[in-house]
Amino acid sequence: MRGRSLCWIALACLVVPMFGSYFFDDMFSSISFLFSDPSRLELGWDAAGYGLYTSGYSVLCVFGGLIVCGMLLDRWGVRITGSIFVGMMTAGAALVLWAITSGLNPKQSLTVAYAGCMLFGLGSEIAGVAVTRSIARWFKDGPMAFAMGLQLAIARLGTAFALVMAPRLVGGQAGQGAVAPGIIPLGVTARPAILGLGLLLLGCILWAVFVALDAKRFPVKPGMDDEAKSEGFRLADVGKILTNKRFILISLLCVFFYSSIIAFKKFAGAILVPRFDVPAEAASWMVSMLPFATVVFAPLFGILVDKFGHGTRWMLSGAVLALTAHLLLAFAPQGVPFWGYLSMVFLGFGYSLVPAAMWPSVPRIVPDKVLGTAFSLIYWIQNLGLMLFKMLAGVILGSAAAQGPVHVELMFVVVCVAALAISATLDRMKIA
Repeated sequence: MRGRSLCWIALACLVVPMFGSYFFDDMFSSISFLFSDPSRLELGWDAAGYGLYTSGYSVLCVFGGLIVCGMLLDRWGVRITGSIFVGMMTAGAALVLWAITSGLNPKQSLTVAYAGCMLFGLGSEIAGVAVTRSIARWFKDGPMAFAMGLQLAIARLGTAFALVMAPRLVGGQAGQGAVAPGIIPLGVTARPAILGLGLLLLGCILWAVFVALDAKRFPVKPGMDDEAKSEGFRLADVGKILTNKRFILISLLCVFFYSSIIAFKKFAGAILVPRFDVPAEAASWMVSMLPFATVVFAPLFGILVDKFGHGTRWMLSGAVLALTAHLLLAFAPQGVPFWGYLSMVFLGFGYSLVPAAMWPSVPRIVPDKVLGTAFSLIYWIQNLGLMLFKMLAGVILGSAAAQGPVHVELMFVVVCVAALAISATLDRMKIA
């Protein structure tokens, strides 16, 4: 019982850095419509600039950072590698906050924030890999899918918190202390970033507590330099991952499925407000249904996966729901909020189903000694898609005027069709 209780204490420590990461990553999502009119912001970023900023999250990840650091994770272990990248995540967030509040001109502040977002992104992704790998090890002979689903649910509460709080911190403060009537000053724009950085600093403290617990539970074996060596990591084993067809298909599902949701969230306000003629706060509640749904359903679906298996069926069902949601967002009647809420219900269920089955399937198809590398490779492919789709969404919204939201949704429909085809292939293979 003592060991089992320690597992849940460790999990509690692991979720807080991820909660802070999700909050900071989505701190502007529900107020992204403000960037459609940069004259309203002292910061001066436009929609394309905001799209560029959000794409910065994936740059270092895509250009080799995730793969190299995933290998380091398997080589050095979660305690050393995770600590480095939790620190990098927090440092990147601090740089973004400085860029927003510095008073630099829009181009300069965007450049600095872009650099900060790159550091934050790589740090967040490797920290996420370290957390997932740690859960796989701590719950290896227990309810792994449930533990991963619970971690995911609490982390996504960070997204929900950001989506709900940002309009109240920024959107409702337009003109208060402004440098000119109706212009939102830098200090107000930065409020979500200030709160996000505070959450990340708390996450750093609890990560340190986890490191102490992990060192006690999994001490280094005598004669070994680090935990990874004791697990027998060899660089040659990485090649086996890249020739695993099941692993490749899961990676492709990850990139298309997550792009249909994460890239959408970045521009949720800019899509939902004009499509369904709702105020910003109503749109924030709409999109917050996504992470709130996962709070309840991700752990529940994790329990069902642990008990009944058939993970590919869950993935296929989630992909169908995501496609249905984006079809509604693209083609539902204009100006009717009901369709916006219904689409978020479908997307929220899909956002719970696919990850609950997909992530626990990875430890079942790759050896534990290269699990960090395997997760990093999946995240690398995911970030490649996210970077491209975020940039494309920003360009479409910035250039297509009134039809921008519909055109962006057509892009997401195509992405969902690809995710559905891949999940159907996985189901035929019966991998889990």
